[in-house]
Amino acid sequence: MKQRIFMYLFVFSVLLILFQYVNSKRVFEDMNNNLGKYKAQTQTYKDSIVYLQNEIQELSHFNLSRNEDAISYFEDSGYDVSKLIPLIKDKLYELNLQKSNNPLIPYSSSEGRKMLVNTVKILNHRWIIADFSDGEYWGEIFLTYFINEDETVDFELAESFLYPFD
Repeated sequence: MKQRIFMYLFVFSVLLILFQYVNSKRVFEDMNNNLGKYKAQTQTYKDSIVYLQNEIQELSHFNLSRNEDAISYFEDSGYDVSKLIPLIKDKLYELNLQKSNNPLIPYSSSEGRKMLVNTVKILNHRWIIADFSDGEYWGEIFLTYFINEDETVDFELAESFLYPFD
């Protein structure tokens, strides 16, 4: 009787070990498959990051904050560029507050609306590009700007374009 109990225990133990082995092997293979998928996904993400970084660098080429020569020009003149960029944009947006259209926009608005500057991009130490709209018509302006010693900013319209209305 004792031998049969030991034999049953031995068979049960072997079956239990076999079950554990098969189950562990399946879990291990699933984990390896998942790991392979994650590695491929990680590589895709790394490639996307590199692509986006290159795209950002290309898009920010004409940007005051990335233009070392323009920054040096302002720093040599004694300006703090981190404070100067918001100052220039604020002065340009302040022109939107006038009762009539923004004086830099050479087009009249429709139906009692005002042409307002919406988005501003400072290209370098002399040029700005901005878009404007009255809600129905829209366009872009190319400006030159000059900073006076009293930290006022003078803007001059160089070019403008009004998109055709369909």
